[in-house]
Amino acid sequence: MIFAGNLRPGVKVEVDGVPFVVTDYQWVKPGKGGAFMRTKLKNMRTGATIERTFRTEEKLPSAELEEKRVQFLYQSGDEFHFMDTESYEQFFLPEDQLGGAREYLKEEMVVTIVSHRGSPLAVEMPTFVELAVAETDPGVRGDTASGGSKPATLETGTVIQVPLFINVGDRLRVDTRSGIYIERV
Repeated sequence: MIFAGNLRPGVKVEVDGVPFVVTDYQWVKPGKGGAFMRTKLKNMRTGATIERTFRTEEKLPSAELEEKRVQFLYQSGDEFHFMDTESYEQFFLPEDQLGGAREYLKEEMVVTIVSHRGSPLAVEMPTFVELAVAETDPGVRGDTASGGSKPATLETGTVIQVPLFINVGDRLRVDTRSGIYIERV
């Protein structure tokens, strides 16, 4: 159980049996009465955001989340197939359940799947991934009118901005949280 007064961004709680993550909070002490927490909660199943107010002494159950390490095997249409690295059990998730993770998934990559009571909620990617450049325009020396960057298509099909010196076949480290080029590997 978590006291509502301890709610902070990133804390995962259950409200009416549904897992939520706190995205924003505000502690309020009115002139009369007790203090309360005004929060914004994101539904971990649907992605919808709600606003809720809790008394600071109110207790909320923490979300019962399980994390499982899995390996991405392949994509078949709108289905992404995974294998549990411990039990070797195979299963698939629909594309809409992956969120932004599908932009950086490549075969044989190990990721974490977060589940709530046996039902998968989200795929957590590593913070940085290494991907090869599949397509980009050649950089022209002295062409800095565009700010010194150009678009590049990665092996997963994702397009990011990269410096002019990047060529086809280069391996890049990309931040999966923001989709920003970090360095050439």
